Order: sequence, then structure tokens, then C-alpha cells
Amino acid sequence: MKVFITGGAGFIGSHLTEALLNAGHSVTIADNYSTSTPANLDRVRNNPALTVYEMDIVEESQAVDRLIKECDAVIHLAAAVGVEMVVKNPVHTITTNVHGTENILTSAAKYGKRTIIASTSEVYGKSGNEKFSESDDLLIGSPYNSRWCYASSKLLDEFYLMAFHKEAGLPGTVVRFFNTVGPRQTGRYGMVIPRFVAQALKNEPLTVYGDGEQSRCFCHVADVVRALMLLIDNKESIGNIYNIGSQELVSIKELAQEVIKRTNSSSEIKVIPYEVAYAAGFEDMRRRFPDTSKINALTGWTPKHTLADIIDDVAESLR
Repeated sequence: MKVFITGGAGFIGSHLTEALLNAGHSVTIADNYSTSTPANLDRVRNNPALTVYEMDIVEESQAVDRLIKECDAVIHLAAAVGVEMVVKNPVHTITTNVHGTENILTSAAKYGKRTIIASTSEVYGKSGNEKFSESDDLLIGSPYNSRWCYASSKLLDEFYLMAFHKEAGLPGTVVRFFNTVGPRQTGRYGMVIPRFVAQALKNEPLTVYGDGEQSRCFCHVADVVRALMLLIDNKESIGNIYNIGSQELVSIKELAQEVIKRTNSSSEIKVIPYEVAYAAGFEDMRRRFPDTSKINALTGWTPKHTLADIIDDVAESLR
């Protein structure tokens, strides 16, 4: 196939690009490098099956349309990402996520292209469910709190895809990522594991935001890429939503302790209130645990990497 990836030079996108090229596909990338770097593509830069365009999918809709017309499949990963980015730049977050996706889906529907768009566990919002399933009702926080603009914008992306699927027959699929982590991810925008590992390697205090009792499941980027590769060719996934995440639940304080242990660091743990780390009134999800039975039933996918594997791989890449 000829696959068009938005955000293809980003953390997940660059790993996916490598996997697709290794499988014999050709890849065209659009990326504006706002939260990525050309260096992420160093391993495949000279591959003749790779074409890279530095462009903004929000501003350059005609170029997007041309590239989608020429491809066989679209994987839309480009987005405003990271809690710090979202809290500080809510207008940019909404514009990037909504209008960028609108441009992608409008062209993909026009040409009937196989399409996968990346969403997020954030859309589950403030739900208190023990485990999140794709058909659950969603509980988004108040618009007075800019923290929820990311979840709302990504949820609108999902509604956009489902609308194009129903009205125009777009062969589209939504994937909801639960805390994807691995080499090349930066801690610059609030991503916790690369931030913790970087601090631990310097023997600096690991800064835990909130009380540290909030819990998450972290999934290795290699497992996420494998899930995307399984879905792109699967016609039964069309018109559906799939959680992609691990089943290894850990509190952020326990995560910090594990990072210190695995990096043999002398760091201590420093707890910082949310209102100091982000803004007054900041709200967070206490627990994110994905039900992944739906993608498992369809493709047999389960994560192969443990949390320890993730920490070790991130540490190796940062060293």
C-alpha cells in the first residue's frame, strides 16, 4: 500500500513509518515539526519508499487533498499533545485537533480512502468506571477548565469520523490510545515517563504532580504500532472504535519508585500540587484502565512489553 501519515515524524508516527516501510509499503508523511523532530526519521530517511513533506494540515488543505487522493490509506496522528500544551494553549489545541481532522476526513471521504484516526483515553473524562469500554458514556469536565478542551476536541474528531462513515461511507476506524510510551517520546509537554527517567538519570528529584495516587496503564509504542498494523487491513474494524493500551495498572508514585529502582538512581520523589504544576482548578482522571477485549477479539492483539521494558527502553534511549 501507499500510506499517508499525518504527524509521521512524531513519536508514534516515526515508529509506525519504520514498521510500514519494513513491511514493504511506501509512506508519505506530512508534519509541521511543532512537537516532533526530523531526527525521528533518521533510520529511514534514505529509504526510496519514503516521502516527507513539511506542512501544516490545518493551513494547507489543498496539499492535504492531493496527497490523500494519491494514497491507499490514511493514518491521522497529527494533533496538539501533552497536558502542559493543552493547559497553556487551548485555542491552538482545539484548532489543530478539530480543523486538522476536518481537512483529513473531508478528503478521505471524497476519495473513499481507508482511514484510521488517533483518539485518546482522555475522552472518557471524569468517569469513575473501573475499566473503560468503547461503548461507555463519556463524562467531560466543565468548559471553564481548559484541561478538558483536548478531550472534547478529540471526541469531536471521533464524531466527525462516524458522521462521514454513516453519510459518505468512509471506511474509517477510531483508535483510543492509553498512555503510549517509548523511545523518542519527549517529556517536554508533560509526558510522565520520559520526564521521570530524565530526572532519575541526573539524580534529580522526580516531580510527581498531584498526590501521586492517580493510576495509569502505559503501553509500549511497539505494541501500539503492531495494533495499528493489524487494524489497517481489517475490514471488520471499519466503523468501529478500539481501545489500545496495557493492562498493567500503576500509580504515579509507584511509577516514580520503579523508575528510580530500574535506573539505579539516587533521586528522591517530590510531590507538587496540581495548581502549582499546571493551573488553579486543574482536574485529572484518577484512574485509566482500558478494556481491550474488543481489539483482542478481532485481531488477537495483546501487549507484549511490560512497564519494566518501557522504562528500560526509555532510559537506554535517553542515555
